[in-house]
Amino acid sequence: MTRSYTFGVLAMAIVVVASNILVQFLFGQWLTWGAFTYPFAFLVTDVMNRVHGVQAARRVVWAGFATGLLCSLVGTQIMGEFGPLVSLRVALASGTAFLVSQMLDITLFDRLRGGKWWRAPLVSSLAGSFLDTVIFFGIAFSASLAFIEPGNDVSWANEALPLLGSGPLAPLWVSLATADWGVKLLLALVALLPFRIIVRRMTARLA
Repeated sequence: MTRSYTFGVLAMAIVVVASNILVQFLFGQWLTWGAFTYPFAFLVTDVMNRVHGVQAARRVVWAGFATGLLCSLVGTQIMGEFGPLVSLRVALASGTAFLVSQMLDITLFDRLRGGKWWRAPLVSSLAGSFLDTVIFFGIAFSASLAFIEPGNDVSWANEALPLLGSGPLAPLWVSLATADWGVKLLLALVALLPFRIIVRRMTARLA
């Protein structure tokens, strides 16, 4: 395993662990601090894809997936005020969303890698993060999927409220998902600069 490949695995693990910890802490009304760290998983994947190719990027994603499963396992054993910090639905939503969205990111990036340097990371990250948001919040909180974990009461997430406090009525989880997607959209743009810098440095070292 090359040094830069090891960097990718460690970076992904750090992002996943940090996000699993920070998701426990609220930021305002609609977000958690984890919303600001998790999108950088797409940056790690895209850097590895650009420098080492599709197979290396997939291995890094699988390493991140395994790390996420471990975090979920630990979370199910820690009791909070309302039960385990991580429920079955949240664990299933998190793992599924991560794996599916990251694999989509890798596929799109590979198909677009021949264009402008920014197109592949931007388009793949936007598409992947959108899918991640839909899958996670849908599985974790949608009333239509209550059969996944009947004993887990998520009625609070389905309370009809104005979207983001001022829009049309929608389940609370839709506002949470919308705010989360907004952060991912912003960070996909911000991440273009470190993507460019890191790829140049890693490529120069491998030359």
